[in-house]
Amino acid sequence: MVSRRTFLRANAVVLAAGGLGVSLPAQAATAATPLLPGFGRPSRLDFADLSTLHGDDQLLLTTLQGVVNRRDPRLYFNYNAEGYDTAWLDSTGARITRHDQPLDLIARYRGEARGAILHDPAVPDSVNVATTLAGLENAVAATAEQAAEHGFKVITDLRGRFDPDDVLATYRWQLDHLFPRCTKALLSGLPPTRTVKVDNVQWREVARESERIRDSSNRQVRTFDLSQELSGQDGVYLRFQDSLGDDGWGASVGSVVVKADGTTIASFTPGTDAETPYLFDGLNSAIGGDSNRFADGGNYFIYRFTAPAGTRQLLVEVDLWNQFLVTATTTAPTRVEPFPYFRDYTVAMRAMVFWLPPSGATGALLDEILGKVPPTTPYAGWFSNDVAGEWGGVDRASQHAVEVVPADYYMNATVHAGVRAKVSDRVRPVPRATLRNRVYLTLTVGEGDNIQYCQRRMRQIWDDPARGRVPTNWTVSPLLADIGPALLAHYQRTATEHDLLIAGPSGAGYTYPGSWPQDALDAYTALTGRFLRRTGMNLVYAYNHRNAAGDGWVAFDERIAASYRKNTPLRGIIQSWETGDLQAAPAGLPVIGNFSPQGKAQEYRDTLVKHIEGWDGARPLFIAGAVNAWNWAPSDIAELGTLLGDPFEIVRGDTFFKLLAQSMTT
Repeated sequence: MVSRRTFLRANAVVLAAGGLGVSLPAQAATAATPLLPGFGRPSRLDFADLSTLHGDDQLLLTTLQGVVNRRDPRLYFNYNAEGYDTAWLDSTGARITRHDQPLDLIARYRGEARGAILHDPAVPDSVNVATTLAGLENAVAATAEQAAEHGFKVITDLRGRFDPDDVLATYRWQLDHLFPRCTKALLSGLPPTRTVKVDNVQWREVARESERIRDSSNRQVRTFDLSQELSGQDGVYLRFQDSLGDDGWGASVGSVVVKADGTTIASFTPGTDAETPYLFDGLNSAIGGDSNRFADGGNYFIYRFTAPAGTRQLLVEVDLWNQFLVTATTTAPTRVEPFPYFRDYTVAMRAMVFWLPPSGATGALLDEILGKVPPTTPYAGWFSNDVAGEWGGVDRASQHAVEVVPADYYMNATVHAGVRAKVSDRVRPVPRATLRNRVYLTLTVGEGDNIQYCQRRMRQIWDDPARGRVPTNWTVSPLLADIGPALLAHYQRTATEHDLLIAGPSGAGYTYPGSWPQDALDAYTALTGRFLRRTGMNLVYAYNHRNAAGDGWVAFDERIAASYRKNTPLRGIIQSWETGDLQAAPAGLPVIGNFSPQGKAQEYRDTLVKHIEGWDGARPLFIAGAVNAWNWAPSDIAELGTLLGDPFEIVRGDTFFKLLAQSMTT
C-alpha cells in the first residue's frame, strides 16, 4: 500500500479556500459527547475468519455485526489473510469463542435483524444505499439469493430502483428520502465495491524500467507486441505497475493506441470517456495533472483489449514514463465485489453512506451533504483516487467545517470503540539537551491520521525489533481515544524512550485549517485540544490547503497558529511541506516544514547531506525529516541512524522543538 498523500503529491489540485460560499449549521458538538461513540463494553465475542469469503458474504456479516453490536458488541471478524485485526483480539478483554464456519453465525444471530435490504448487483452504489437502510431498519444488506438461503424477510428490494449510469440520482434519492432519518453526528464515504485478485494468474513481463527515474525523463511512446496473447478467449489484459515500489514514482501513462493487423481498434487518453470501455481495473490508480493515469508502490491498473476474430498481430502503443513494469495475461486477473469494511460502525450509528468524487456534479452533491451537518462532524471513510480525490475531498470538507477520519479499512469498530483501556494523558518528560551548533534532525513516521493504518500497518512496523534504536516520532490519531482506546493504549504502553507519539494531520481529524470558515476554526482547534490533553500529546503533524496554482502548500498564518495556541497544548507543529524550507513562529508557535527525501536509508542520507550544503556551522540547523510509513520500518530508520554522523544529531520531536524555540530567541 502506498501513502495516499504520496500517491497524488506530484499532481495535486484542490479548490481555493472559501470558494464554496459555505453556510454552516449553527450548533457544534458539545465537549461532553463522544465524537466517535462506542456501543458498550464487549464481555464475550464470537470470532470468525472471513478472509476466504466472497464480498457478498462479508457484506452480509458486517452489516449483521452492526445490528448485533449496536445492542451489545458480540461479533468480531478477521477479513484478511494477513490477520491484521487478530493481533488486537486479546486486547478487547472479552471471552473469545472461535467459529470455523463463519456463515453459521448468521443463523445464530438472524433473529436480531428485522430482515434484509436487497442491493442490486447491476448498480454498485446500491450497496451503499442498502447499508444506510440496513442501519435505519435494523437489517442486513444482502443479495436476493442470500436472503432466501438464510431465511431473511425482504424489507426493501433495491433491484431495478436505480439507473446504473446515474450515480447522482441514486445518491440524490438517498439524501432526500433517507438522510432525514439518519444520524447527523457522522457522515461516511465508502467505495461500494472493491477489486479482488484472482489466484494463480500467470503474467508475462512485457517491459520494465530498472532505473530510478522520477522526472519523466524516460517518457516516450513504446510499442508492445501482444500477439502471443491472442490465443486467449477473454481478450488481453495489460497491467501497469511500479517497478521500484519504495519511493512513489510508478508507471505513468499519457495515451494508448491499440492496433490489430495495422488497424486502430482503440485510442484514448486516460481519464476520458474514451478510456472507460478498456479500463478493466483502475481502482488502484489515479489520474494526474497531465491527463495521465499512474500507480505507485504496490498499486496498479489494468486495461483489457479484445481483438477482432482472426487477428494475427496486436500492437499497443503507450506513452509511458517513470518506473514502470508492464505485464500481460489472457486470464481475467481480478473480480469486483462489495466493499465490506467499516460498515458495522455505519450501521450501528445509523449513518448515511455514500461515494461521491469531489469534483464536477458529484462534488456539488458532496458539498450539499457536507453543508447539512454541524461544525466538527466527522466524515469517516475516504475519497476516490483521482486527482481531486484526497486534496479536493479534504478541502471541501474543511470548507464546510467537517474533519475527515480516514477509516475505510478500519475493522470491528463497533467492538474497539467499547473496549475499556486506559489511555494515558501523561505528557512525556522532555529529555535534557543543550543547544549547540549542530544539524538537529527529527524523524516523523506519517499516516497516523488513518485509523486503519494505526490498526494495521503501524502495528506491523511497530513490532520491528529495531524500533527504539533511533529517536522517532510516530503520528497517531488522538481520535483513537474514542474509537480504538486499546490500540492507542498499546502504543503508549510499549513505546521506548526513543518513541514519541504525536498527533497526525491535523489534530482531531485530518483537515486543512486554512480552509475552515473563520468563525468555525476555533471549534476544530478546541476539539483538537480536548483530544490532545486526553492523550498526552503536545506536537502535531499538520496539513494545510494547496496554493492557487496547485503546486505547493500554503503556510500556517497568524490566524491558524493563534487558534491552535489558544485552544491546544501544542508546543510545535510540523507542517507538510516536502522541501523543508519553512521555519516560522506565527503567533509565537514554532512551525517547521517537513523535508521528504526519496528512497531508502542510503539515498535519504545522501539527500540530507546535499540539503545542508552551504551551512557554515555558525548556528544550529533544524530539519524535520519525513518517513514513508508504507515503505520504511524501524530497521530502515536504524540503518539511517548508522549512516548519519557528525554534524547530524537525531532527536525526538519534543527535544527538537525545545531546542528550536531556544534557537528562535537567541
